[in-house]
Amino acid sequence: MTTAPPRGADTPRQRLTGPGPFGRLGVWSATHARTVFLLWVVVVAVLGAFAPKVESALSGAGWQANGSQSVAVRQIAQDHFGGNASSAIQVVVHADKPVTDPSVQKVIGQAESIVRGDSRVAAVVPPQPGGTVSPDGHTAIVLAGAKADPNEMVRAADDLKEPLAALSGHGVTVNATGASVLWSDFNTANHSAMIHSEILSWPVTLIILVLAFGSLVAAGLPLLLTMAGLGASAGSLVLLTHLTPVSIWAMNFAMMFALALGIDYALFMVMRFRGARQGGARTTVQAVAETMDTAGKAVALSGATVLVSLSAVMLVPSPAFRSMAGGIMLAVAFVLAATLTLLPAVLAKLGHRIDAAALPWAKVGEHRSPRFAAWGERLWRRPVAYGAGALVVLLALAAPVIGLRTAMPSINVLPGDASARAGYTAVQNAFGPGAPGTLQIAVPSASAPQAAQTAQHTPGIATVLPPQAAADHSGWTMIQAVPKVDPSDPALSQTVHTLRTGLPHGSLVGGAAVENLDLQHLLTQKTPLVIGVVLALGFLLLLIALQAPLVAALGTAASLLSTGAAFGVARLLFQDGHGAGLLGFTPQGFLDGWAPVFFFAMIFAIAMDYTVFLLASAKEHYERTRDVKDAMVGAMAHSGRVIFAAAAVMVAVFFTFAISGPLPPKEMGIVLGVAVLLDAALVRLVLLPVLLRLTGHAAWWTPSWLRRVLPKVTFSHG
Repeated sequence: MTTAPPRGADTPRQRLTGPGPFGRLGVWSATHARTVFLLWVVVVAVLGAFAPKVESALSGAGWQANGSQSVAVRQIAQDHFGGNASSAIQVVVHADKPVTDPSVQKVIGQAESIVRGDSRVAAVVPPQPGGTVSPDGHTAIVLAGAKADPNEMVRAADDLKEPLAALSGHGVTVNATGASVLWSDFNTANHSAMIHSEILSWPVTLIILVLAFGSLVAAGLPLLLTMAGLGASAGSLVLLTHLTPVSIWAMNFAMMFALALGIDYALFMVMRFRGARQGGARTTVQAVAETMDTAGKAVALSGATVLVSLSAVMLVPSPAFRSMAGGIMLAVAFVLAATLTLLPAVLAKLGHRIDAAALPWAKVGEHRSPRFAAWGERLWRRPVAYGAGALVVLLALAAPVIGLRTAMPSINVLPGDASARAGYTAVQNAFGPGAPGTLQIAVPSASAPQAAQTAQHTPGIATVLPPQAAADHSGWTMIQAVPKVDPSDPALSQTVHTLRTGLPHGSLVGGAAVENLDLQHLLTQKTPLVIGVVLALGFLLLLIALQAPLVAALGTAASLLSTGAAFGVARLLFQDGHGAGLLGFTPQGFLDGWAPVFFFAMIFAIAMDYTVFLLASAKEHYERTRDVKDAMVGAMAHSGRVIFAAAAVMVAVFFTFAISGPLPPKEMGIVLGVAVLLDAALVRLVLLPVLLRLTGHAAWWTPSWLRRVLPKVTFSHG
């Protein structure tokens, strides 16, 4: 027995006489199926034709803080110092005999010829005694200056590192290193990990879908939908590169998100369609209309929430971040478009054949899950016990977030045999721990002596090379300063800060290591803004969708719990190293710097995805009956199985990244996988239903003034 709705609650609306806007879109797609199919064939064929070029077209760099000192120094070095910028390629030649030996000199000459033959290389500087020849005389560095932008230099590294490595032999080893080679090696390792993960995830995904749908035909629809969205988005990313550089990571994340969300959306739609057809009271077109007016509307709002959450990442002025967010948003937009047009057309054509090739034990027509209905009844009877248990677990897992540290990844994320890592190690062994992170100080020539003096007396600086004036008389002088510590050592940040404070006016400090520090500083600075914008926009969309401020606030707040718990687990694994041996990685002592901003937006987007599914179903029941128990239990019965199955697919997809490849994809897989697992198991299927039970009618109450402001959105179908 439930209490009456409070004063000010919505009164039952008059039943609709026909389908709403989404229902009409579904009817049009169902009755114009050939047109829809033809349009999608054209879209996928035209855009898909560009998809094979995606790996070579997308860029490998862009991890920088636009407007920072370090980016300015890189440009000055490229324009006025023969390309001796952070994006230059260093060829490290190490021999078991002095580098002055004729046989070693021959190899050095061959290395110079190889890099000089690449049009993207500017000046080639041979090894200089006292500078790029080691004190023991066994290691020399050939500098290949950057003539192209950082993205093109990564592609140059792709082409040059293998011919250079082929020069090794007879006691001489040759390795290309530097920031461009690091990103080249990292992208290669990351691509291999992604392919491996995709191969692992597709069979697991198909098995889960077959078990969830109980029918081979129905299980194939999400994969069809995802492939259409992926093909179109991959091709569109290639076209987008003609306007702006797009990070290769954009495609990696887009593939993962498109697969996960495409399956989510198709699950929700197909389950609703089968429920609408049950009993044979509706025609196929009517069933499509009902599906679109209810599940289709929820999918559209969910997709909007995902797009809005990811759009907040655009507030970070870094090309890599913006292009990654843009790539995911593009993939989600295509998957969303396919879900709302192509899927209704396919459902209309299949009709009763949606249940073809059913498993013998499956109840294929069943839309309401008796098991989740029983679970909902149990939560209704003992809300405090179950809610408190879920809350305690989430808070306990979230507690370690308090000590979370972040930094940009070190060289150790690369495989041991990677060219950049081998060259990096050789440079450290020959020139000292800070040599791979040599700082570049660009200073007006008049202030060069004072700047050199300041650098020499700065704590944390081991060596300062003689100032070098620009040959083009641009008025700039470059000073190279070698720090005492490894580029990933936290102490380097203080050294850079001290330098920037003490150098003469107009001096700029840069270098590859400083670019990482500037990006980390930017991310730390922007994280509160991004999180605040994501939460505010998420709440606003839920408010518009559900027309009730309390339930919108509860849905938004609940999403924070699973996010915090996921980052708490990430700290225990990746910072403290618990379970590192099991997962096969060496902890860095911190979480990679992009995780708080980027992963937060991704986790929140996924969490809100489930929130919309659950609360839209609850709203649909509440609009029909004005019974809060029916709203809560009915939502569990009708959406619980979908949330459970969709979460299982997402966890399977994300966790495959945890068992392959370099450390950053492992972080991504673990953080996102844990977040989805906790969100589905403890938040959406326990805590949020309990909150609906405890708040009762108040959850759905809307002040009259707010009702007049908000657009009318309903989930019941007439």
